[in-house]
Amino acid sequence: MLRTGGLVALGGAAAPLTGCDLFDRDQEPPAPDALEPLAAEALALEARYRAAATAAPALAERLTPIADAHRAHAEELRRVIGRPAPSGTPAAAGSASAPDAVLTELRRAEQEGRTNAARACAEAPAERAALLGSIAAARATHVEALK
Repeated sequence: MLRTGGLVALGGAAAPLTGCDLFDRDQEPPAPDALEPLAAEALALEARYRAAATAAPALAERLTPIADAHRAHAEELRRVIGRPAPSGTPAAAGSASAPDAVLTELRRAEQEGRTNAARACAEAPAERAALLGSIAAARATHVEALK
């Protein structure tokens, strides 16, 4: 088989080339979406809340709904991005088991997450701003719920 331009010569007859060429290296992987870091952060926050609920069982009832909200945010961001999440779940950082220390650590993480979501909202195109604004607002609410 001989490839010539957009045709393949098969036994003396030329046929149009269709399909993919295994040796065509011109295709680059899609560029990462600007929302990728925010989606990853939402999954990491979910993991931190689940680990904190395990480390301080007295807080589990309070922390589980916030972990669930972070999971929902990650799923919606992934839907908007149009690509599945990378395989594996982020490992949660070890948490202190004293409830006050757990809450302080989570408040810091939420404040950083709120700042990141607000920044992403300000930089996003209009069709993504509403989602990002609601995530920033939810993270601000989480900070208050942890007081």
